Amino acid sequence: MGGEKPKEAEKKAPAKSRPPHGAGSEEKVDEQRGGDSNEGEPLEEASAYDDLEGDLESEEPYLHEEAPEHEEYIERTIYEAESPPDTWTCVLLSVSYSGAKGKALAKLYDVEKGKIYFWYDNTGHEPYCLTDMPLQDLKSNRSIAAHPGFDPKGTREVEKYDLLHDRPVRMTKVAAKDPLSIGGRDDSIRELLRDSWEDRIRYHECYTYDMQLIPGYYYRVKGGDLVRDPPHYKAAPLGELFQKSSPEFMKSLEEWFPLLVSPVPDYRRVAIDIEVMTEAQDRIPDPKTARNPVICVSLAGSDGLKEVLILRREGVEEGARPRELAEDVELEFFDDELDLLKALFARMLDYPIVMTFNGDNFDLHYLYNRAHVLGMRKEEVPIIMGREIALLPVGVHVDLYKFFHNHAIQIYAFGNAYKEVTLDAIASALLEIRKIPLEKPFAELSYHELANYCFRDSLITLQLTSERHNIAMNLITMIMRISRLSMEDVTRQGVSSWIRSLFFAQHRLENCLIPRREDIDREKGEASTTAIIKGKKYQGAIVIKPQSGVFFNVVVVDFASLYPSIISKWNLSYETVRCPHKECRSNLVPTTPHWVCTRRHGMMSIIIGLLRDVRVKWFKIKSKDPALSEEERNWYKIVQQALKVFLNASYGVFGAEIFPLYCLPLADSTTAIGRYIITQTIEKAKGISIEVLYSDTDSLFLLAPRKDQISQLLNWAESELGIDLEVDKRYTYVAFSGRKKNYLGVMENGVVDIKGLMGKKRNTPPFIKDAFAEMTQVLRDVKTPQDFENAKVMIKEIVQNCYNRLKGRKFPLESLAFKVMLARPTESYRKTTPQHVKAAKQLAEKGKEVKPGDLISFVKVSGPVGVKPVQLARIDEIDVEKYVGHIESTFGQVLEALNIEFDEIVGVKRLEFFSR
Repeated sequence: MGGEKPKEAEKKAPAKSRPPHGAGSEEKVDEQRGGDSNEGEPLEEASAYDDLEGDLESEEPYLHEEAPEHEEYIERTIYEAESPPDTWTCVLLSVSYSGAKGKALAKLYDVEKGKIYFWYDNTGHEPYCLTDMPLQDLKSNRSIAAHPGFDPKGTREVEKYDLLHDRPVRMTKVAAKDPLSIGGRDDSIRELLRDSWEDRIRYHECYTYDMQLIPGYYYRVKGGDLVRDPPHYKAAPLGELFQKSSPEFMKSLEEWFPLLVSPVPDYRRVAIDIEVMTEAQDRIPDPKTARNPVICVSLAGSDGLKEVLILRREGVEEGARPRELAEDVELEFFDDELDLLKALFARMLDYPIVMTFNGDNFDLHYLYNRAHVLGMRKEEVPIIMGREIALLPVGVHVDLYKFFHNHAIQIYAFGNAYKEVTLDAIASALLEIRKIPLEKPFAELSYHELANYCFRDSLITLQLTSERHNIAMNLITMIMRISRLSMEDVTRQGVSSWIRSLFFAQHRLENCLIPRREDIDREKGEASTTAIIKGKKYQGAIVIKPQSGVFFNVVVVDFASLYPSIISKWNLSYETVRCPHKECRSNLVPTTPHWVCTRRHGMMSIIIGLLRDVRVKWFKIKSKDPALSEEERNWYKIVQQALKVFLNASYGVFGAEIFPLYCLPLADSTTAIGRYIITQTIEKAKGISIEVLYSDTDSLFLLAPRKDQISQLLNWAESELGIDLEVDKRYTYVAFSGRKKNYLGVMENGVVDIKGLMGKKRNTPPFIKDAFAEMTQVLRDVKTPQDFENAKVMIKEIVQNCYNRLKGRKFPLESLAFKVMLARPTESYRKTTPQHVKAAKQLAEKGKEVKPGDLISFVKVSGPVGVKPVQLARIDEIDVEKYVGHIESTFGQVLEALNIEFDEIVGVKRLEFFSR
């Protein structure tokens, strides 16, 4: 298969610069990146971006939407892959920067051999930023000319297209000898310029965009050049499907379609897990100091490798081989810990992809520092530690904890199947297997018991990427192709970073200047609507206040990808909303003074519209086509899931202030059109005699509609609004409390749907979790109005029993315990001291060592401190009223939907539990 060499294009957009990081003292080492029909009822507001912004707030720092501004470099290493002048078909896994060679580095996965090749840039591409300072003025600037990293030969004038002003613009491209000279230090070139653009894009991303590389796609090295090597695929009748589309749309579709239909190889990969000797069973060893020995390492490979490396220790028995430990799992013993680590490192170097679960923070972090403790030199350790990331010098490290922690993946790709992001919880939900229970400390385990425990973890980690036809690896690869990000970045960053990268790449492809946030703010101005929700700058979606009561046979219709559809149909993009053309000002957005461009198609509108249309009109349909093989249907399903992740997240990102291309009038226009569509649809439903019980952002709850009424409403939405409306859920019954976003229902398949679902939060005490599970089962069994009345009685009994046992102190302390991990040393908490830290300090005062990583179990007690660790508490000390508050907060939402007063159940006057 042949291919074309990636174009560097004069369109080469800004070479990455690095924003200053800390004091600018990070040592430059060697190679990589860092890495709601109620007539007269009020309409209430819900932000169209509530879900996504909630996701951003809940994500860990490494998933928070913007990628770190600094470039991370890897330290000098003795390890390097082959760099042949010619290869067979490969997949581009990663693009990084080699400090040793001063070049961009591509890591290529040989599909046939299952190994990594290196390819170094041979085009002379350099880091750069853009400025509006004329070339001669720049070269005569003494500070810049004297900068040791400034490259006058590569500095030149270039022409870009300014989408904000819809005109070409001349810029000066300021070239540098290395990325840190652009940005990343206090004395970088960026700091010397009055104004600069595209100076905060990490270099390996800059290179990817400029060379129009597509991570996750097929390439080969031919005569020393890196060229695309696209696989053959069946032609699709795209012209027929999209015959009414614009020329710009069709041009983009021709570029996108091959990326979406090309399959993903079954990557050769290995999952590893380590166990470290600990003084206490509930303590996680500190990877920074790595004082304790690594006593066991397990490896599970996609090629059949099943191996456990064990450190011999005095007094430990071999023990009987557990039944769960398969006979083909090989055990290898070592008398010396350093020999064990070297054996592990050799195996890691042999695999192109190494997978862990929380390896950035623990496994690889611990191995890196432990190897140093044992005397290995830094360059000998095949692990590269950044501040919050562990990379590999040859292969790629995928930390599945961070991937599965990504809320977009959790919700849109896996249907919220898992609630907690722990290996056990995810495996239980997706694989229906669990970790091996650990009933005694590591020191008391036999070798076989230790091997069994450790190997199960690596096996689960591997299976999380191979279950359902390799869905996780396929999703990762598809997101790489769409986002233009390397595998390390896709698996560690949030949706905003994915979408930002996609649009930055598109700007470079079209040779457009990437605007700064202040440029957009200055040109586009403010929102026209007044926010109702505190903290919002524009009015969000509407929610009709629901009728209170219980309703049977409720159908929910949902606008498929409402906001992406609006962005596409209404030509919404940061450059098209409030464009500079006077003749466009009559093309108004409903209920706002904003106008939309009629001259040009917006970049965001084209891309989002394309991804939406190709998903709905091709991949979603093909994923259910019985004429295709199961393998083909599974592939189409994976593609449509990947597209769904992007689409469902995109509107939230466009309305989130942290997004670099955030435009307030764009967000305002999107939600305004959404409100218009919902109100029009409600009026249409009333007009054909359908009772609308509730509306929430993009869905309507309809009371017992006939099939012909549903069809009429759906057809009207498509023909009049140009938006797809479809049946989303069918409830046997729904109970509304009368407040927005507060209802419960049981679907026809028996699933209990409770808005908010307080009873499953990870820190909820076991006694409340158990009672909540019992209540859920009662709700699931309701089929008729009489069943519902019986269920109310049973639920009252469940809550009352829980309350009475609590008041009588009948629960063991363990059932009352909250469990929270200690994130940092107790002495570092100064301004505020969380409850689990108070408990940890009490343990320390009693002589027990506590440190970061320890899981602190505590109960709430009477007295000034308010908490005690479980180990030190007595049942008579429990502050019952505080726990009653937790019962009320957990069950209150459900009880309100059932029209039951909590006070009625417990027989007490309402207490202000939450003010205590």
